[in-house]
Amino acid sequence: MENYNFDYSYQASPAVTLLSFAVAILGIVAMWKIFEKAGEPGWASIIPFYNIYVLFKITWGNGWKFLFLLIPIVNIVFAIITMVRLAKAFGKSGGFAVGLIFLSVIFYCILAFDQSQYLGVPEKA
Repeated sequence: MENYNFDYSYQASPAVTLLSFAVAILGIVAMWKIFEKAGEPGWASIIPFYNIYVLFKITWGNGWKFLFLLIPIVNIVFAIITMVRLAKAFGKSGGFAVGLIFLSVIFYCILAFDQSQYLGVPEKA
């Protein structure tokens, strides 16, 4: 009987680690600016779970709806609808919402640093 030694250790290169760190910082800065545009405290973007609560407060009017993210399958649907509502809250189109869904950090930056203003919680269709 042969003895197999499977070593599955993985170490990311320093460049990948640095790039990931930079993207994370960029996302935090963008969320900070988005929160400030919506009249919420910017520092909320650095507090885990509270940042999601504030995002849901901006998009749904009720931050506690973020608890729906704990339900499998429902969380995917709710996250997509939240991005659509975020786009509407700042007067953006459905195409912008698709960008928020698939390229979040890039579109968060666009939303944070463009001239758009927070219009309030989107009304029901």
